[in-house]
Amino acid sequence: MADIRWEPSERWVRGTKDGVTVVDSRRPLLVWEPDRPVPGYAFPEQDVRTDLLRTAERPPPTGRHAGSTVFYDLAYEGVTVRNAAWSYPGEELAGYVAFEWFGRTVLDHWYEEDEEIFIHPRDPHKRVDAIRSSRHVQVEIGGTVVADTRSPVLLFETGLPTRYYIPREDVRFDLLTPSGLHTGCPYKGTADYWSWSGGGEAKVPANVAWSYPEPLPAAGAAAGHVAFYNEAVDIVVDGERSARPVTLFSERLRT
Repeated sequence: MADIRWEPSERWVRGTKDGVTVVDSRRPLLVWEPDRPVPGYAFPEQDVRTDLLRTAERPPPTGRHAGSTVFYDLAYEGVTVRNAAWSYPGEELAGYVAFEWFGRTVLDHWYEEDEEIFIHPRDPHKRVDAIRSSRHVQVEIGGTVVADTRSPVLLFETGLPTRYYIPREDVRFDLLTPSGLHTGCPYKGTADYWSWSGGGEAKVPANVAWSYPEPLPAAGAAAGHVAFYNEAVDIVVDGERSARPVTLFSERLRT
């Protein structure tokens, strides 16, 4: 299998659909596909309700999931979820089944041990550290200072630029409007978003700022603080203007 990586995990992983346990495994594999920056899980067939799987009637075009050609529909109580699962090609992962997580959540709930996880499995090689600081951080949009603090929380996340979380009292909410968007992160929790409403000529993407009201423990210090996409705003740290990074979020923010 070209460029695919995998390693055993000791985490107890379960997945449910409408209250039915479809996966229950204490010996899953974490699998990194070549075109995805985060891992997925593959499970021994014995740990999967294979009686709920059927060979896919309309499998996707070849090339998805490291060249997998065997896909399964999930069928239960008269409901069919197309291409919900697949088997990887080759002998190394023979006898394992993987499920869709990215973009379309096939199962309703996933758990590692007794804690629910969202979006994708946590990567054991990735760290998230939220650290209190006394740096002077300013956030500007179109030349207007929208946040100014000397008590930020700096969030360091492997593979991403430093995010500067600003105490709410140091943010100009008169220039922001709640967008109603909510997203989940397996490391930080559920975020609320704001969009720029301060006018001017600056082209500002929607949902440019966010906050985790009740973050997971790894990001606990950032609770209630507000961060802005470095990719779309100007951030000045201790008097030095930071370059706008190019990340996996850059194209999403442009579109």
